[in-house]
Amino acid sequence: MLAALALALSSAAASPEETAPVCRRELVVLGAGQDAGAPQIGNTDDAGPRLLPTSLAVIDRAYGTRYLFEATPAITEQLAMLDAIEPAVKGLGLDGIFLTHAHIGHYLGLAYLGQEAAGAKGVPVFALPRMTEFLTGNGPWGQLIALGNIALQPMEADTFAVLSDDFGVLPFLVPHRDEYSETAGFLLMTPDKRAIFVPDLDSWEEWEAASGQTLAGLIGGVDYAFIDATFFDDGELPGRDMSAIPHPRVKAVMKRLGALPAEERAKVHFIHYNHTNPIRDPASPQSQAVLAGGFNIARRGDRHCLSAE
Repeated sequence: MLAALALALSSAAASPEETAPVCRRELVVLGAGQDAGAPQIGNTDDAGPRLLPTSLAVIDRAYGTRYLFEATPAITEQLAMLDAIEPAVKGLGLDGIFLTHAHIGHYLGLAYLGQEAAGAKGVPVFALPRMTEFLTGNGPWGQLIALGNIALQPMEADTFAVLSDDFGVLPFLVPHRDEYSETAGFLLMTPDKRAIFVPDLDSWEEWEAASGQTLAGLIGGVDYAFIDATFFDDGELPGRDMSAIPHPRVKAVMKRLGALPAEERAKVHFIHYNHTNPIRDPASPQSQAVLAGGFNIARRGDRHCLSAE
C-alpha cells in the first residue's frame, strides 16, 4: 500500500511536461516552399519570409525510426530541425526517404548522402519505377548506389510499402511534367490517422479523370491533406504565360471545396508555395482569406500527431 501511495504522490507531483501524452507517430513539416525556396537565386533583395523547399518527416517513436518525404537541397538544415525534435538514434537516423519525382526540390538532397558529405551507409530510398531507373542510370545518383550510400527500394503505384505492423505508405500516380520520372502522391496510413501528400501536380481535374476519384473524396478519406499550392492565382509571374506552368491555383481549389463541411475543409494544408505566392506571408490578405475559408497553410515547424501513445 505504501508503495502504491508513493507512486500516486510521485505522479501527482509530476510536471505538466512529464504527464503530457506522448505522440507515438508524429508528422513534422520541414519545409513548405517550392523547389527553390526563398529567397530564390537572383532575388537576393527579397525581404519576404524565408522558405525551405517542401519536405515532411514522420517520427515513429515506438520503433525508433524516422522517415523523410522528399530529399531537398536544404536537407542539411531540415535534418538539423528534425534532430532538435527527435534526435537520431544512430548516424543520420534516416530509415527511409520517399521521393515523389525528379524535379530539383524533391531529390537533389540525395547528393549530401554521398562521399563528399555524409558518407551514408545504405539509406533506403523509396521510388516508383521511372524514378528508380533515373537514379540508377544517371550520375551522380548511380554512384550513390554503387558506393552503398543509398539502397533503392523500388515501389509500385497503388501497392503499400509496409514500414511496420501499423504504418504503411501507399504511392499513387498524379499528372505532372514527367520529363525524367513519373510523379507520385503518397498516402500515409496508420490505424489512427491518415495523411496524403501531393506537393506537385498539373491539375485535380486531370487526376480525377485518370483515377475515377474526386478531390473531395480523397480528402474525405484522410485526416490531413497536404496539397499543391504553388500559385495562389493567375498573374503571379509578370511577363510569363502561366498556362504553360500548370498547377492548381489555391483560389480555385478553395472555390472548388468551399461547399464542403468545415471539418473537411480544415483537413486541407496548402503546401509547396512559390516565392511569388502571397500566402508565403502569414499576414497577407490572401493568407487571411485561406484561413477565413476554413483551410490551413502548412508552415515550417508544424507538427501533427498521427498516432497517440
